[in-house]
Amino acid sequence: MNKTKIISILKKILIVLFIGLVVIQVFHPVENKNIEITASDITKIYELPDSIHQILSKACYDCHSNNTKYPWYNRVQPVAWWLNDHINEGKRHVNFSEFGKNTNLKQAKKLRKCAKEIEEGGMPLDSYLWIHKEADLTKEEKQYLITWLNNTALQIDAKNNSNVK
Repeated sequence: MNKTKIISILKKILIVLFIGLVVIQVFHPVENKNIEITASDITKIYELPDSIHQILSKACYDCHSNNTKYPWYNRVQPVAWWLNDHINEGKRHVNFSEFGKNTNLKQAKKLRKCAKEIEEGGMPLDSYLWIHKEADLTKEEKQYLITWLNNTALQIDAKNNSNVK
């Protein structure tokens, strides 16, 4: 194959890719924006100190609630699909907007799992922190959140144990 033919084929491939990229801009997933706080929201079930609520808001809620604050690049496909998948995956693990829909046992388990993830450095995700610098928690904030999560899990356990007797 000569050089001219190869360049012609590459141009056609680039045109097809460009057209495909333009076409997919029309298709966007439904955004995770439900401003309404329902009765199953963690803030309605447990008393959250303002500082805990602030930490959860800046470092957790974008992926672990029904109210994501979207960055500008969410308007570009296939990025929006990737973000949507990431948010849905996060909500599968824990969704603070629907936390009360879990049994008490499952709530305590999820809170302990959150504490463990934070303690082991798994949350917030590094890929999230690259863009969201405000979500990078200090050691003190992490410890405070871990303590609150574990203490709340213990309170749930105590409540369960008193209901069993």
